[in-house]
Amino acid sequence: MGIPWTQKIRIGSYLTRQLAAGRWKFPLVLMLEPAFRCNLQCPGCGKIDFPSEVLDRRLSVEECLSAAEECGAPVVSIAGGEPLLHPDMPGIVRGLTQEGRFVYLCTNTLLVEKRIDEFTPSPRLTFNVHLDGLGPRHDSLVGREGVFDGAVKAIRLLLGRGFRVTTNTTVFSGDKAENIARLFDLIFGLGVEGLTVSPGFGYQSASGQGCFLSRREAGQLFHQLFVLGAGRWQFNHSSLYLEFLAGHRDYRCSPWATPTRNIFGWQRPCYLLNDGHAASFRALVDDTDWERCGPGRDPRCVDCLMHCGFEPTAVTDAIRHPFEAMGAALRLRRGVFGGEKTEAIGSKAEFSG
Repeated sequence: MGIPWTQKIRIGSYLTRQLAAGRWKFPLVLMLEPAFRCNLQCPGCGKIDFPSEVLDRRLSVEECLSAAEECGAPVVSIAGGEPLLHPDMPGIVRGLTQEGRFVYLCTNTLLVEKRIDEFTPSPRLTFNVHLDGLGPRHDSLVGREGVFDGAVKAIRLLLGRGFRVTTNTTVFSGDKAENIARLFDLIFGLGVEGLTVSPGFGYQSASGQGCFLSRREAGQLFHQLFVLGAGRWQFNHSSLYLEFLAGHRDYRCSPWATPTRNIFGWQRPCYLLNDGHAASFRALVDDTDWERCGPGRDPRCVDCLMHCGFEPTAVTDAIRHPFEAMGAALRLRRGVFGGEKTEAIGSKAEFSG
């Protein structure tokens, strides 16, 4: 299991070409939000509190494909909102995969059984299922009973139909490493391809501001989790990013590597913060003051460890320093870490020039 080699080779080749050409601010994953409407009310989400007239808006198939072409990223993560509420989602997915892009369709699974026949299994399509805890914990976080059991049923259905499936877990204050480990054991036992995990981010518009971890709390929790796991799970992350989560590595974020296109345009400066929107991807890259972004520069970012900001930095670092990445993978497999935080490799491992 894990990301197929064809995908690894394609993305690795893309990264190598960008770096060899001296390009530093380039996209890796397009964060595509065709609509904000959702069928759940999660307190850690900052997308669902817009007025009805905004929630009723959505991007067309043509607008989604145009955004992917304009951006050029090899991977598209379709989020929102709940993407399966979009009536044209099969056409969006089909168009993106036919262009050769790898698509991660993020879903809470409430509509999977109803809409699964509209999709065709493809090595370029992955259903990324939202699961934030075992049974009652997940149901509490999403505000509805039975969602966890439904998600497990949907995962089995998707896998039985031949779809690629991963899961996405957001960790919040009050979560325990032992409980997350039990969740990952259950998920991985179902046969999913890999796990994605990160601490929640305190969106300014999110209602549950008391549910987020500080950077120090997150580091302690992930250190404990990876010691407990000791190689039991396959993550859809670079080993260097996982060490960063556990507090053993320093990185700066690379917000331009995961640009967000939604109903308003290209969101500045990133998927998590909203300082307005650019009319084009080029305007987003050229006219955003990236030097003011990230922990230590923007006070809103002080506790951010989200993969949409830091994973691209870690992935690029792994391309530049493969033996360091191999060492990190070995440490994660053994569940053994050094006591000192590792400073970022190279020129502070910034995904920039």
